[in-house]
Amino acid sequence: MSVISRRKLITTGVVAVAGVAGLSAADRIAKRYGLIPPDGGGIYGPGETLTYAAQRLLTKHSLAREFPRSMISEKPFGNELAPPTDAFKHHQAAGFADWKLDVGGMVERPTAFSLSDLKSLPTHSQITEVVCEEGWSYVAEWIGTPLSGVLNEVGVHPQARYVVYYSIEPDWWESVDMADALHPQTFLTMGMNNGNLPVHFGGPLRLRVPRQLGYKSVKFITRMTVTDSMKKFGKGLGSASPEAGYSWYAGI
Repeated sequence: MSVISRRKLITTGVVAVAGVAGLSAADRIAKRYGLIPPDGGGIYGPGETLTYAAQRLLTKHSLAREFPRSMISEKPFGNELAPPTDAFKHHQAAGFADWKLDVGGMVERPTAFSLSDLKSLPTHSQITEVVCEEGWSYVAEWIGTPLSGVLNEVGVHPQARYVVYYSIEPDWWESVDMADALHPQTFLTMGMNNGNLPVHFGGPLRLRVPRQLGYKSVKFITRMTVTDSMKKFGKGLGSASPEAGYSWYAGI
């Protein structure tokens, strides 16, 4: 199913069930609680807003399903990657020894973390499923440090609302709200299935957001910015995904 047809289906279904008056009431509730997503405007805005607000009000602290080790996929599917940039080739040739994660924006202590720095923080593992918009999925063990720990290290300002994160690949960036940024299952992932995170799956550093579709789990993370507004990033829709026709919030 195409992205546009999927979004039309969602919006049409919401209107059919709730009616225009229901959408209007939902919009008022969302505004009251400050739960308007960055892509909440335009023709699909009411549907996006209702989905996001309902999820946040009802499932803010819910956990993604975790699986037993016996259910780890024998052959996890790694989607096709663009040819690596020269910058990535340089890092790979050096064994990623000089890879850095720069964290700045609305923080007390902007910091550049090396992979060694991140590995020195408390690490955890989770066996969760990657679910793709295109219909495929796989289960894998992900090993890393919770993003919340890194954010605690840099001291996030209380008015912050989003964390924007960037891949070393040009034009690949996403953002999540603070509910997902601070969620215990949101990991800066450096390992997979008892080994280092393979390049094909985002190594050396990938953000895992298991409560959302796979495109939110950006590979090759190099930079993060904490902010109170998405209006000054890209087209103001929250990430590259809605700029390409996908939803900013991709909760599952």
